[in-house]
Amino acid sequence: MSDLTQDAFLGGQLYLWQPRRGYRAGVDPVLLAASVPAQAGQTVLELGCGAGAAMLCLHARVKGLHLTGVEVQRDYATLARRNATEVNANAQVVATDLRDMPLDLRQQQFHHVLMNPPYFDRSAGTAARDPGRDTSIGGDTPLSDWLNIGIKRLAPKGRLSLIQHIARLPDVIAAVHGRLGSLVVLPIHPRPAQPPGLFILQGVLAGRSAFRMAAPLVMHEGAAHDSDRESYTHQTRAILRAAATLDISD
Repeated sequence: MSDLTQDAFLGGQLYLWQPRRGYRAGVDPVLLAASVPAQAGQTVLELGCGAGAAMLCLHARVKGLHLTGVEVQRDYATLARRNATEVNANAQVVATDLRDMPLDLRQQQFHHVLMNPPYFDRSAGTAARDPGRDTSIGGDTPLSDWLNIGIKRLAPKGRLSLIQHIARLPDVIAAVHGRLGSLVVLPIHPRPAQPPGLFILQGVLAGRSAFRMAAPLVMHEGAAHDSDRESYTHQTRAILRAAATLDISD
């Protein structure tokens, strides 16, 4: 990739190289990273890491993590390695299909597995023109495979975290039923009077707490976008600009 931009995240606490065209990380990986209750010294696996936005936002908030990223698109994996090196993250990035990970990686267990799987069912949609964007928003790996593989990589009491489109919530619940416990779902609303468009789900391997819904995150103030000013709520602004934690764990 020769046509790149270097973009600020977390109010300038993190800069990432991204392709000028194709898939570009937005707020979703930042929200996902903010929700992961990782502690220094723990191991973290991100499936489908792209250029590294989620795992490196997590690194910016929690130092001393051991990060591993898996990314099927080699150009994005190369960017993730570059970005991790430039922020001195203890990270390895493996360029592989998550369904065909190397044996040494399949033998590892992690305290945290995070993922931002493609939101759209490829069998039900039209491919995007840019191959990188198409893989990121649709891909050819079923959502159930993402979850199955992620759960298998969890250490005892390990936690899986994902962000996904609200329409896929039944699919996610069905895929983790009987395999993860202590499930928490955080609905993400664009504005106060609008229904949620996204959700974050977390579950713990062998967790025993009852299922619960966390208080929703509302992204923007007001009923509609009425000017050029930024309209994020105080909580959202703190997450996106100051690396604040989005605490949904029990």
